[in-house]
Amino acid sequence: MAKKIPDSVGLAYKALDDKLATDIKVLDITNVSSVADYFIIANGNNPNQVRAMADSVEEELLKAGVKLNHIEGMQTKKWILLDFGELVVHIFDKEHREFYDLERVWGDAPEITEEISKNL
Repeated sequence: MAKKIPDSVGLAYKALDDKLATDIKVLDITNVSSVADYFIIANGNNPNQVRAMADSVEEELLKAGVKLNHIEGMQTKKWILLDFGELVVHIFDKEHREFYDLERVWGDAPEITEEISKNL
């Protein structure tokens, strides 16, 4: 039986997609890290879009009763990290996404982006 993906993952994906995020990736890191169960990685085209994407994710998850544990990077808007416990959302500008290359760093984690996007 397939593992049930929390609603928060789909809500965050949709919030990013609604703000025209670029190259959204969802990774299931359950079996490769104790940090969280899921990472969502996306990027925006400019600092205002990056901030709007973060605000949208935070707002949608708050409405659904998902508590934000920690946020980093709102001042610089180059890499914003939103920690919701089982879900961590990474929102980058293009340059920082390419530099940090989290998809490579977490390459052992299965990507479940298609599964999430087709269920919206």
